[in-house]
Amino acid sequence: MAEEVLIPSSGLVTSHLTSSLLAVAFLTSFGSSMLYGYNLAVVNSPAVYIKDFYNKTVVSRNGTGLSGETLTLMYSLTVSVFAIGGLLGSLIVGMLVTRFGRKGTVINTTVLVFIAGSFMGFSRICGSPEMVIFGRFITGIHSGISLSVVPMYLGEIAPKNLRGFLGLVPSIFIGTGVFAAQILGLHELLGKEEHWPLFLSVVVVPTFIQLMLLPWFPESPRYLLIEKHNVHATITALKWYRAKCNIQAEIEEMQEEQRSLSSVETLSVWKLLLDDTVRWQVLSVVVINIGMQLSGIDAIWFYTNDIFKNAGIPAPEIQYTTAGTGIIEIIAGLIGCFTIEKLGRRPLMIGGFAMMGICSTGITLALLLQAHLSFMRYISVCCVVGIIAGFCIGPAGVPFLITAELFKQSHRPAAYIIGGSLNWLSNFTVGFVFPFLQMSAGAYCYLVFATICVFVAVYVYIVIPETKNKTFMEISRMFSKKEAVLETQGLIHVDQLKLKKMNGYGGVEHASLEFDSSSSVP
Repeated sequence: MAEEVLIPSSGLVTSHLTSSLLAVAFLTSFGSSMLYGYNLAVVNSPAVYIKDFYNKTVVSRNGTGLSGETLTLMYSLTVSVFAIGGLLGSLIVGMLVTRFGRKGTVINTTVLVFIAGSFMGFSRICGSPEMVIFGRFITGIHSGISLSVVPMYLGEIAPKNLRGFLGLVPSIFIGTGVFAAQILGLHELLGKEEHWPLFLSVVVVPTFIQLMLLPWFPESPRYLLIEKHNVHATITALKWYRAKCNIQAEIEEMQEEQRSLSSVETLSVWKLLLDDTVRWQVLSVVVINIGMQLSGIDAIWFYTNDIFKNAGIPAPEIQYTTAGTGIIEIIAGLIGCFTIEKLGRRPLMIGGFAMMGICSTGITLALLLQAHLSFMRYISVCCVVGIIAGFCIGPAGVPFLITAELFKQSHRPAAYIIGGSLNWLSNFTVGFVFPFLQMSAGAYCYLVFATICVFVAVYVYIVIPETKNKTFMEISRMFSKKEAVLETQGLIHVDQLKLKKMNGYGGVEHASLEFDSSSSVP
């Protein structure tokens, strides 16, 4: 059923990565997560051809062409409607995973890709710019669902000591999708005028492969036991994914969580926001998901060509330089994936955001000084590569993994709705605001991103615990202890609390709180 592959893990724990687990991680990421990266970058190369198609279509309909401003607005809508669709997808993911399950949602939503691919692929034949825009909107809905449900599914089927490794597989495929779009967009391949509809619609190929193979794999065991109360199906799924491993302890851990949730239904977003017992978890999801997008990575992805042009890279070489950054994304994603179980979640996030902050500052200095020092243009290119590498090592995938780990089964769908919607809103905001920010602040605009990156890194260091090799119940208890300490010291002003470092992460020390000796309790 599944060939067992051994990979090293931290401490004395030996991880067992079965071929079944690896196959599911690859199938779900290949047919879903990769499409997100592909659709982020796919509109860059054929931009001129798409605008020309829009203009010719309007001329054939009305007899007059579009003004430059209207044409720019239509193309901006084509780009940004993807994020609007993503926001809608993230808002409905909770309902879908509760009704259809994790794997069921991945499979059922493939229909969106085929609809979108058809619209975009036949848009030129039908002479309809609306079909391109609507197709982009539908692919956004699919990506909004996929960005949440794939990490949720992989996080629930993975054993605790492989949750980080499998949880970062989607981020590798996101980088692969960006790289695929950059390569296929070269003039030698699909970067010609006659090929742009095919270039936009090729997303149906990986999704078709996923649809043919994924139904043969089991649903999430946690979903089957905790939400569907199907013990037999749970045991079958665990045996499939764990091969020869003893599954008794894992079933007992799930049953413990099931008992703790026996009187709790799946929470809505509003109830989750009002639940004081998970306030730190919710705040953490908010900070890392907003920080992930406001870190400046979308500005880099959307406007890489412009940045390289401003850096003095010759125009014919820009497309190849941009494609080269895609290789960096994949390599950095692989580094994060294969080191997360050894280093932990926190070091990858802190190091990634810190690296992005430093490189954003470096871009500012390079752009200011390149008029006087010619070598600064190469420094700015190195900083772009550094931002991309820092993002793909940790911030690209860990926030989605952390969202799954910080919450119990009843809270998890609502948490993904919050994280996903904020992620897409921030994505849309950066794509829309960055050109105006760049015009008003010039090179200093990157300092805004640097400040955000440093803030998120500090927050992760102080607040978020290390979840490596811990069960969902153990993680929940860590935050419960923090809440209990805060509640027992409720009479003391929050400014008098000093957070201490404990067990390798910033948090309120349970055994001994230090207070300002000069202060008095009211």
